[in-house]
Amino acid sequence: MDAEAAKLLGAGFAAIGAGLASIGVGNVFAKFLEGALRNPGAADAQQGRLFIGFAGAELLGLLSFVIAALLIFA
Repeated sequence: MDAEAAKLLGAGFAAIGAGLASIGVGNVFAKFLEGALRNPGAADAQQGRLFIGFAGAELLGLLSFVIAALLIFA
């Protein structure tokens, strides 16, 4: 395997992480809605954690996208 093929293969594997980030974001919102429907009074207190979980999942997706771009173009 030459170096160019290895770069593209690594970029493809890194791009999988960007796709998996959407699953993580979906899980964060699904669990929030599940908890909010069970106990509506506690939903306001959990909203800050919702945004922290969203930001963490999205950060990992963006990081994997940046790594994939670096592998392709650098």
